[in-house]
Amino acid sequence: MSKQKTYYAKKKNIKEKWYSIDATGKTLGRLSSLVSFILRGKSRVDFTPSMPMQDFVIVYNTDKLIVTGNKAKDKMYYRYSGYPGGITGISFEHQMKKDSRKVIYSALKGMLPHNRLGRQLITKVKLYNGETHPHQAQDPQNITFKV
Repeated sequence: MSKQKTYYAKKKNIKEKWYSIDATGKTLGRLSSLVSFILRGKSRVDFTPSMPMQDFVIVYNTDKLIVTGNKAKDKMYYRYSGYPGGITGISFEHQMKKDSRKVIYSALKGMLPHNRLGRQLITKVKLYNGETHPHQAQDPQNITFKV
């Protein structure tokens, strides 16, 4: 009986792929989990846990994203200046009006690994408020999924 060697993807063998997702009418959590799954490379046959798989994801129409229940009013995004009394918060509703891309960005950041691999992967997602994006030359593959 011969021993099988574990396959480990090499950086030179990984081909770059581009995907685009329309966020219109999609829920925040389901969209974010799909994007993190693709960014991580788990949809690929040659998935290697410690390697960035060179998949780029374009998410457009982020301003048309939805959440269920009372999350629009109740969900808060906090930041802290480091000084006493320096905590400020903004609700989901106000954050969507201000900059809807930050909502998806923070959800994705929480779903990716909290190390240098996660910091590398978060740079491979491109978020846009409207229909248009400057990545048509990369010929992104459209991904559709049910809400």
